[in-house]
Amino acid sequence: MSRNLSIEFQERLAEVEAYLEFLLTIEDQAKLGPPRIHGAEHPITAQQQRILYSSVYLQLYNLVEATMSSCIKAVTEATKKDARWKPSDLSDSLKLEWIRATARTHVENLVPEKRLESALLLCNHLVDSLPIKKFELEKGGGGNWTDEEIEEFSKRLGSKLTVSRPVYSAVKRPIKNNLGPLALVKKLRNDLAHGSISFEQCAEDTTVSGLIELKEKTVDYLQEIIKFFAKYIENFEFIRPERRPA
Repeated sequence: MSRNLSIEFQERLAEVEAYLEFLLTIEDQAKLGPPRIHGAEHPITAQQQRILYSSVYLQLYNLVEATMSSCIKAVTEATKKDARWKPSDLSDSLKLEWIRATARTHVENLVPEKRLESALLLCNHLVDSLPIKKFELEKGGGGNWTDEEIEEFSKRLGSKLTVSRPVYSAVKRPIKNNLGPLALVKKLRNDLAHGSISFEQCAEDTTVSGLIELKEKTVDYLQEIIKFFAKYIENFEFIRPERRPA
């Protein structure tokens, strides 16, 4: 499980690192004069450089979102694997999530007929003691994943998120505007997406070395998140203790 999640993570990370290598090349050229792409008539302007830098925040948030989506999917896939587990086997925390998804209790403005239909589906599943089928775990943090949101999500799963002391300290230490790495990435990504700031404004006073440091702290934290979810699944923490395999 850990290997599969790590492979997906490394594929996304490779894109970010390739882009940062490109930016580093441009910054190195800028020390000798206006950077220029080979064959281009005009050099890259300072404005264009800042716009390129801003895109790193989008890519890093994409990495955070993709990592969480993969981990959440791995949990729900584990519950239905080999049609082995029934709702009564689930831990109290995950059973609550399964009920929420099956009965669609969190869906606002659901017409009475559809709400009744979902309740009947839940009832039949329990009465017939059917195995768990694939269900969607409500993310809750979509578009807003930070280290605090991830910690809260782990509590929803009935488990306390633990990361190493150095990584925890790094992800909590403010980098800019009193925000830690993930909180900063989330804010700037959302500001760009909502048009609150321009791409040029987003990268004011930004350097490639600063972006690389931000990437490293984000990656260190996400790698620990992957380990947490892999352990959660491999130890069958989503199952009631008395029902877990020996």
